[in-house]
Amino acid sequence: MPDAKKDLMCSLKYLIITFVLLLSQHAHADDNRKHYYTDIPGIEANVLIKTTTSWNGAKLPAYGEGQPEITIIRYRFAPGASIPMHMHPVINAGVLPQGELQIFTKTGEKIALKSGEPLVELFKEWHYGLNPGTEPVDLIVVYAGTVGSPLTIREK
Repeated sequence: MPDAKKDLMCSLKYLIITFVLLLSQHAHADDNRKHYYTDIPGIEANVLIKTTTSWNGAKLPAYGEGQPEITIIRYRFAPGASIPMHMHPVINAGVLPQGELQIFTKTGEKIALKSGEPLVELFKEWHYGLNPGTEPVDLIVVYAGTVGSPLTIREK
């Protein structure tokens, strides 16, 4: 499949997933009002993402056995910097407070994130990310692992 057609298909898939997520969030907005404390004056809560799939549509797995451990990491990518090919053996999600980040899979899928956008990362799929812009990128990622489990495995 030519690259332009692949890009279009990936973009369409991303738009469809985003649209479905937005519809499901809107449908349950009233149900979640008290859960997110938005019934209290002066409190605002915006669900950035709520999903059972990663950004490419793959289903998230059941959580592993063992003592749960949450890790939150703030990554900073200098302009032009990239992180090598890797995969995550734990579920993780993040938000991009600043900059623009591109993520590519080994199979050719890609996503481009802009400031303020959320992301549910790939699980056990090889990928890498890069900052194509001229300003630094901040990425905050929450990993839902278990004690002793690695968060990332680099390709050798």
